Amino acid sequence: MLDSTDMRILEELSNNSRIKMKELGGKVHLTGQATADRIAKLEDNGVIEGYTIKINQVKLGCLIHAFVTVITKSISHKPYLSFIQTQEQYIINNYKISGEGCYMLECKFPSHEVLDSFLENLNKHANYKLSIVIKK
Repeated sequence: MLDSTDMRILEELSNNSRIKMKELGGKVHLTGQATADRIAKLEDNGVIEGYTIKINQVKLGCLIHAFVTVITKSISHKPYLSFIQTQEQYIINNYKISGEGCYMLECKFPSHEVLDSFLENLNKHANYKLSIVIKK
């Protein structure tokens, strides 16, 4: 069972997972060592599964963030899934969904030309609806 201090630690780590233990301890009214011990316990109990970084996609040259609703053309999804495996450099996530489509792709592209080429090739295997992210 998590107490309010554990919840505060999780909140602070969500904001900055690189925070120093002494600084985090000051925010939750514990010593740095006591804070580190609590974090280790949260990790051991599976509450904290891992740490991640936030990457500026624009600085990496990925200017277009898009969601593609995919509607496969046949009952067999193998041609689509094979195609997707060749496009991993653009795909962040490939979700199997219910609703209007069969899959939802979350993608990033360095240019409109690359996006257009991707969609042309995708259309050989499936129909799609495209949504481009304007602002996060």
